Amino acid sequence: MWLNFRIILHIMGLLLLCNGGFMVVAALVSGFYKDGATLDITMAAVVTMLVGVMAMFYTRGHRKEVKRKEGYIIVTFGWLIMSISGVLPYIFSGAIPNVTNAFFETISGYTTTGASILNDIESLPEGILLWRSLTHWIGGMGIIVLAIAILPLLGIGGMQLFAAEAPGPGGDKLHPRITDTAKRLWYIYVGYTVAETILLKLAGMSFFDAVNHALATLSTGGFSTKNASVAFWNDQPLIQYIIIVFMFLAGTNFVLSYFAFTGKVQRVLKDEEFRVYGFFIFGFTLVSGFIVWLQADVPVSDYHPQIFGAAESGFRHALFQVIAIVTTTGFVTADFTNWTPFLTVFFFGLMFLGGSAGSTSGGIKVMRHLLIIKNGILEFKRTLHTNAIIPVRYNNKTVSEHIVYNIIGFFVLYMLLFIIGALVLGFLGLDFESAIGGSASSLGNVGPALGDLNPVVNFSELPAFGKWWCGFLMLLGRLELFTVLIIMTPYFWKKI
Repeated sequence: MWLNFRIILHIMGLLLLCNGGFMVVAALVSGFYKDGATLDITMAAVVTMLVGVMAMFYTRGHRKEVKRKEGYIIVTFGWLIMSISGVLPYIFSGAIPNVTNAFFETISGYTTTGASILNDIESLPEGILLWRSLTHWIGGMGIIVLAIAILPLLGIGGMQLFAAEAPGPGGDKLHPRITDTAKRLWYIYVGYTVAETILLKLAGMSFFDAVNHALATLSTGGFSTKNASVAFWNDQPLIQYIIIVFMFLAGTNFVLSYFAFTGKVQRVLKDEEFRVYGFFIFGFTLVSGFIVWLQADVPVSDYHPQIFGAAESGFRHALFQVIAIVTTTGFVTADFTNWTPFLTVFFFGLMFLGGSAGSTSGGIKVMRHLLIIKNGILEFKRTLHTNAIIPVRYNNKTVSEHIVYNIIGFFVLYMLLFIIGALVLGFLGLDFESAIGGSASSLGNVGPALGDLNPVVNFSELPAFGKWWCGFLMLLGRLELFTVLIIMTPYFWKKI
């Protein structure tokens, strides 16, 4: 058989088993808070794990080999299977009884987009709120990478899976074995989550809120337990500064975090993408902060007013929103679409930036922008010196033409899909601002958008087809376009 469907189904079962395990965690929390949803979440967990066990049992004795084609199928359908099973806690508990809305909320969680259809988040049971945040956290580093750390127990090599799932145009290996790489990434991911939880609790959040916001921050997701998102704590700047720091870390290549923890700080500081990423955030914050301070109406903190005045508040809100949009986290402390027309367009542009390659953020990624700009500048030299070989260099290393062409192709395809996405939303009746904002936000996994989909409202008023369409764009963006689109091509299914 040219495709090993048994191993594909076996890994689908493994993913369902993992997903059900996380549902058990949510059920235990639900039982602790006695929120009335314990039995419903437990039923969802049992159904999910039962299907997973059946799939694994049926495919026992499979050929333990994952080739590249199987890798793409497993990643794409794995994400869909996780999202489909992830709707069960919402449906069984009645928190989101509509299937379309439940699927939108779920795939928005797993793709770490953070767009929501919920109008009263605070009325949900604690177990459902935690499940909502866990979908972020599972999707953040990638449930596939988690599975790679488990696959050796089954005697399966996972290099092909990591190649298809690992975020960014390329991944540095921390260890020769891909399994050890996945484990180290998860250690860092879990460590950051625990650290942020502790700091948020010490800063004044309840433990439950701290856990949920840490899960959403490190995954660059943006689901909050409050209707007002992080604006709920506008009178507690320390909480917002802690979230700012961890959003910055989550938008940084996790490999650099590993280098920093192992004492290789110089490798972090010399990394071109990290320097440009930091420069972008610093520069964009200065621009937006200055305009907010002079023109926009933002709430002034009453926390130590003699120290934290209008200037601090303006720059804090600007810094928070810049990092939240650049890293595609999607938390909000204010409705930036009401600041000034210039800043509305400004933040719309930031939706196309994205964080670092190898981070949990969405978007195009800083590395791609950097290499496109470098290649564009070198075209001037190539025009003058037609016979010269002038390669693009990154971190003092020559970048192959294949990678440059791949990145240019990605950028063109990304913009084309953005235009098509906006056209579909416009066809469904959305105005121009809402259509382009919804398309950019969904494809970039940002969360808040523009117009009728702005940070204060949400995606609840979208037509049913619009929600499924935005969910498709979210999946495309989270899996870096090619992973999903390649399985839609006829030649992918041809036997070679």
